[in-house]
Amino acid sequence: MTFVSITRLRLRSVRFLPSFMIYALKSVRQCKHTPGFQGGSLLPDRKLTFWTMTLWRDQSAMRAYMTTGAHLTAMSKLLDWCDEASIVHWMQDNAAQPNWHEADRRMRTEGRPSKLRNPGPNHATLGFAPPRPTRAVALMPRA
Repeated sequence: MTFVSITRLRLRSVRFLPSFMIYALKSVRQCKHTPGFQGGSLLPDRKLTFWTMTLWRDQSAMRAYMTTGAHLTAMSKLLDWCDEASIVHWMQDNAAQPNWHEADRRMRTEGRPSKLRNPGPNHATLGFAPPRPTRAVALMPRA
């Protein structure tokens, strides 16, 4: 079994982009070194929107990553930086990475909006445009 985690974040202003990118790079480095990380993908999308897809041995491995280090610090900043943020998780029988269309479908049907201080009009309804997956970048665990 594999635990899949998808996030979608939209920055509310370009002024947050430099700091966001610093924390994103630190979080990617942390993720690659976290025990139980099996792989994933990053998708920079249009209008300051960023998707992540990570695959984990189990939910506890993902939570160990999420609740420590750079990722934990970044999560608190996203409350102010984002006007849209959502997350979806699921278990699947195999370790194959889903495609971005499946990630989008799951986000809309099973996902939930995250807590934000400045939510935009589409935040609560997950009423966003579908992702354009052409710019996705693979993530691989470090040995």
